[in-house]
Amino acid sequence: MKSPFLASCLLIVPVVLPAETLPSVTWSKQIAPIVYNNCSSCHRPGEAAPFSLLSYQDTVKKAKLIAAVTASHYMPPWKAEATSYSFKDERRLTEAQIAMIGAWVKAGMPEGNESEAPAPPKFASGWMLGPPDMVVEVPAAYHVPADGADIYRNIALPLGLTEDKWLTAIDMKPTARTVVHHVLYFADPSGRAHTRKDGDEPGFPGMTAGNAPVQLGGWALGAQPHMQPEGLALRLPKGSDFIIQYHFHPTGKAESEKAVIGLYFAKEAPKRTLLSMQLPPTYSLFSGLDIPPNTKDYVLKDSYVLPADLDAVSVGAHAHYIAKEMKMTATLPNGDVQTLLWIKDWDFAWQDRYYFDHFVSLPKGTRIDGEVHWDNTAENPRNPSNPPIRVEWGEQSKDEMGTVGLMFVPHDEADVKLLRNDIAKHQNDMAMQRMKSDPAFSKKIAALLAQ
Repeated sequence: MKSPFLASCLLIVPVVLPAETLPSVTWSKQIAPIVYNNCSSCHRPGEAAPFSLLSYQDTVKKAKLIAAVTASHYMPPWKAEATSYSFKDERRLTEAQIAMIGAWVKAGMPEGNESEAPAPPKFASGWMLGPPDMVVEVPAAYHVPADGADIYRNIALPLGLTEDKWLTAIDMKPTARTVVHHVLYFADPSGRAHTRKDGDEPGFPGMTAGNAPVQLGGWALGAQPHMQPEGLALRLPKGSDFIIQYHFHPTGKAESEKAVIGLYFAKEAPKRTLLSMQLPPTYSLFSGLDIPPNTKDYVLKDSYVLPADLDAVSVGAHAHYIAKEMKMTATLPNGDVQTLLWIKDWDFAWQDRYYFDHFVSLPKGTRIDGEVHWDNTAENPRNPSNPPIRVEWGEQSKDEMGTVGLMFVPHDEADVKLLRNDIAKHQNDMAMQRMKSDPAFSKKIAALLAQ
């Protein structure tokens, strides 16, 4: 007699068959849905991927490559591991889907019954999120030289807004992706940033974007645009200039960058305020990051105890080339530990923001822990220096920085000021401790702000 316990286990444990025992796999029935749902949004004209995957003919040409990169989990680009909470729009294939791709290629890539294939996805006007509410274009190209140090350049665009707007998403189309390390977006409420000039090239230099800018997010290679969850948005004050702060990394070939930006607006002001924190703060600027050569696992950690109840909305991370692992956990007041983000194999080429399927409730007293690991050895294939060299915090690509960031909304809007002030205090306390332990650090900060 079959055990009831064993029977129940058989019902819930997925069985992944070896490729040779899988039933007949065709493009029309099994492969087209996988490709259209996980690959086509990037693999189409005008996007970052180097070839299109919008048809059977497209896919057959690259089928062996697709089988190899999916089997190795290099594609689709989704670096976050499965954690305590699921994410929206996950681009993670199951082992069964990967096996089906391999079996299809091994069988000679049969098309099957064409009438059974789903229709290729349609993308409105070339924008992943549909037509923007406003499209702005950099008026003149910035010319990035073939060689030299990394460049920080702020390019400001007047928007002509006569009333406040609320941003739900920003989509960027750079013209020179290979040299754009990342960008940050800001609003200049004074509306004067676009009048600031420095030299013959458009914009002005430095890591700072002007006086009291409003932060609006950013873009990095591999990131996908996302709409904020329903009811959430960031304020874009009337009369503001929109500032694109570029970090350029010369690659040996001169390039011209002239981006087009799509802005998406909410129909009304949000009822909840979107806030954020970084652990360690300011990309670990105050953490004394100093990685000796041949260090296999250099770690920075930071913790923050919530002074109020909140709902976590999304999580993301940023570092440069030699980072290896990112993690953020929440230890609840009852002692339970929940993982919010875990990237075990960081790759600068694939940075993204991960939105939770549902808001994650985190009560007052929860401890949020963030940690970043670096591998500064020759065994790290992404290490830009061979042999490895000492690496400190800095703006250049061969320098390092690193943080894990959480975006959230307070349960109670009355706690917005409390949270803002407490997060700022946490950052300022770290800065003061660093300045006391390293008197030269004050000069470094002054130099950064003077740019």
